[in-house]
Amino acid sequence: YAVLEGFAVPIVAEGEDAHENDNYVEQLKSSAEAAVGELRKRGVSDHRLAVGGHSYGAFMTANLLARAPDLFCAGIARNGAFNRSLTPFGFQAEERSFWEAQQTYAEMSPFFVADKIKTPLLLIHGAEDPNPGTFPMQSERLFAALKGLGATARLVLLPKEGHWYRARENVMHTLAEQDAWLEKYVRNAPPRSVEAESAK
Repeated sequence: YAVLEGFAVPIVAEGEDAHENDNYVEQLKSSAEAAVGELRKRGVSDHRLAVGGHSYGAFMTANLLARAPDLFCAGIARNGAFNRSLTPFGFQAEERSFWEAQQTYAEMSPFFVADKIKTPLLLIHGAEDPNPGTFPMQSERLFAALKGLGATARLVLLPKEGHWYRARENVMHTLAEQDAWLEKYVRNAPPRSVEAESAK
């Protein structure tokens, strides 16, 4: 595997009175498409790509699987927040409350478009995450939605872990889960054209 770590995903406001998150989805997709395009141009990767992240990166991962489904074969989202109505008084760079920007909260929430997530998604969460934005319920509810919609998903809750994983057993278990997910859904993923033909 090759790993592209820390690629930039700038989300910026466009206009004097604009809020940066009002164009979040479009900018997120553009950054991911540019990164994937560069990897392919350099010959580093083919169609077998996964996307993953922790916390805000998990939120971005789920959004990319819903909004840019053709870019990745699998996703791994750890300790994420997927329904922004559950963080109603702001998050990250969003200073407006849910009641001031309901449309933005909805558009940014991958939970609201869970029916668009067809790519296999591994959800991992510390069972005792105290972070008010990333309570374990966030992953539990997205998992329930994906399973109810017939998507391929797996939820792993790590006992006695918070927002970051500390116990050696849980760190090793996380690595094993991620490795198995990538082996199953990325390493042996058929070319997209083959998938399209078999789906007909």
